[in-house]
Amino acid sequence: MGGVFEPLKGGGAAIALDDIEISILRSLAVQLLELIGPGEPEPAADADPLAVLFASDGPTEPPSDPALARLFPDAYGGPSAGPADDPEELRKRSAEFRRFTENDLRTRKREDALAVVRSLDGLTPADDEAALLELTGEPRLRWLGALNDLRLTIAARLDITEDDESAVLFRLPDDDPRKPMVMAYLWLGGLQETLIETL
Repeated sequence: MGGVFEPLKGGGAAIALDDIEISILRSLAVQLLELIGPGEPEPAADADPLAVLFASDGPTEPPSDPALARLFPDAYGGPSAGPADDPEELRKRSAEFRRFTENDLRTRKREDALAVVRSLDGLTPADDEAALLELTGEPRLRWLGALNDLRLTIAARLDITEDDESAVLFRLPDDDPRKPMVMAYLWLGGLQETLIETL
């Protein structure tokens, strides 16, 4: 297989991963879990779902960490805002949207990263052989979400935008301290692309 996802007969995706690849992916997923933070406490089993929805207010301000800001962007404003848009009105709408959606989005991103960790924990390469990871059904979507979040996080840490991606990434000298993260970013992009192709 050679380090990329390939389609499985009957649906699904498979990839051969060696110890180092498993270790890197697991470490990145755990770091993503730490970045996203702990989840909200579970409501009581007999709690009214509607009351829980309106009682559990999420944050109203965007995160100050650039990586979290990329994972949880404002719903209104940004590049799509026109000159006629009132910035204060956009800020209010974004705050209200964030208040009702960010906690659920954090939960989903946490579950995606946790699914990656759990599936990697089940792999055991034998004697210099790569372990075969097979994903079918929902785990493929979880992996796809986590790979996307990992790339967004690394891009934020490296201050990479879509516009300058190719110009910056492929020209770094080997002694540049950003090189390992750039290599991880590119590798994750390859995994993401080949996983998408199997869907």
